[in-house]
Formats: sequence, structure tokens, C-alpha cells
Amino acid sequence: MSTPHDPFGGQPVAPPPQVCYRHPDRRAGVSCQRCGRPICPSCMVQASVGFHCPDCVQTSGAQVYDRARLARMAAPYATYTLIAINVAVFLIDLFSGGNVLRGGSFGVLGERGALTAAIQYRDGELGGVAFGEWWRIVTGGFLHAGFMHLAFNMYALYILGSQLEGVLGRAKFVMLYVTALLAGSFAVLLIDPRAVTVGASGAIFGLFGVAFVFQRQTGIDPWRSGVGALIGINLVLTFAIPGISISGHIGGLVGGALAALAVFEIEERTRSTAASLAVCGAMSAALVLGCLWAAQQFAHPLLG
Repeated sequence: MSTPHDPFGGQPVAPPPQVCYRHPDRRAGVSCQRCGRPICPSCMVQASVGFHCPDCVQTSGAQVYDRARLARMAAPYATYTLIAINVAVFLIDLFSGGNVLRGGSFGVLGERGALTAAIQYRDGELGGVAFGEWWRIVTGGFLHAGFMHLAFNMYALYILGSQLEGVLGRAKFVMLYVTALLAGSFAVLLIDPRAVTVGASGAIFGLFGVAFVFQRQTGIDPWRSGVGALIGINLVLTFAIPGISISGHIGGLVGGALAALAVFEIEERTRSTAASLAVCGAMSAALVLGCLWAAQQFAHPLLG
């Protein structure tokens, strides 16, 4: 494809950026697979291959989608489900002996579910990932140390999830969320295994990484859109505020970005959502094994 040149013999002139056919004030990320019209992220509707614009979705084939069906397709139900699970776990822990609203102590779920390589219970028993409590790799990402901790994370999850789930599709969104959560757990067990770590922020930082990569892949500048700056601000807060899991945040961010790169690359090459989900699943399995290995490396002196 040739590049337009200045007719007066100057430097090459870059073509103007494409804008969404429905929102002229927004830059288009991709083109509709059916009609070829440029569409912005809010107009993308996940199809079996690529994305369709809302008009083509309404008139595709013999099936006509009414507004109610389109609304159901766009509703971020996976995001709502993740928020509901986090809130339910918080409430169960609160009413099972926890004191997270005041003193920061955990109830039964928190004591047995927080992420750590090794912990000594009140009766002297040793627990943690290194002692067979493998579920802490996942459950730690659904526990929170207080109401504000929960509220901040759930607000961020709602904002990011409601946007990403619509353009990625529910299956890819959930898989990338889980992979980012596991990447945060791996980083904690590798770098700070003695810490007792809770919170969904590792997975949420992973969603920041997914959003950054998605915008780069679809031709949107994440620095101009604000995603890059938002990541930078949250990283500054991560290092500035005491008590925040630096390793969990960095691990989730890097893991989410790498998983998104792999998923988008595989899907672009194979045009298969199943293949991209399989790659994401393989990464998650590798991270689980990495978590178990990292915990055992820490606990080895205790066992000896």
C-alpha cells in the first residue's frame, strides 16, 4: 500500500486515522468482518471470526436480533458474577468470625484461603501452599482485607470488565482473568512467599495489561486513550502505599499482558477462538505448576 505524499514535494503525509462510522469522534479499532466499515471498541460485537458492527448483527443471515437480545449479548454477566463471588466471600468470612471491618483479622475462609507458602495455625499445625493447601493459589484472589479494599477492587473490576468482556467475549475474558490471577499468585510465591496476601488486584492489574495490549492490537494508542496513564498511576500507588503486594500487582500486570498477546496472536493466525482459549488454558496450567514449585522451594528448609 502506497503512502500519500505532499504534492509540493515535502515529506510523506500519513493517512488520517479511521473513525467509527457510528461515532465520528472516536478512532476505529477494527473493521466489521461483514461490511468492512470501521468500528470503535464500543461498537464491536464478538463473532465467530473477528467482530461485526451492530447493524450487521441485526441483519445477519435469516436471524434478526431485536434490541433486547443485543442488550443481553452485551451485558457483562461474567463481570457481574466475579463481583458477586468476591462480595459473597467477603460476607461469609465476615460472619464466620472475621473482623475485617475493624481489626483486619480473617474468619475461617480468610485463615484457610489467604495466599501464602507456609503459615502456622494457632494449634501449631503448618499450612499453606507448600503443605498441600493448593487452593490458596486461587482463593487468595477472592478474599479482601476490609470493606474499602473490596470496594476499590470491585469498582475497578466493574469498569474494566464491563468494557473488556463486551469486546473479547465472555470465555476469553474469564480465561484471561484467571490467568492474570494465577500470574499474580506465582509472583507472590516466588518473590514474597512469607507474605499472607489477599485481594483481586493482581487479576485486575492483569485486566489493565489486557486492555493495553488489546488497544495496541486494534490500532488505538493506549497512551492517548488514558489506559497507559492509568496503569502508571496505579503502579505509583502500588509502590507508594505500604501494605500493598507489589509482586502480586506486577505479576498480574505482566501475566495479563503476555496472555493477551498470546491469545490475540493465536486467534489472528488460526481464526479459531478455541485455539486461543487452549493457549490461555495451557498458560494457566503452567502457572499453577509454577506456584506449587515456588512454594516448595521456600518450604524446603522448613521440611528439612
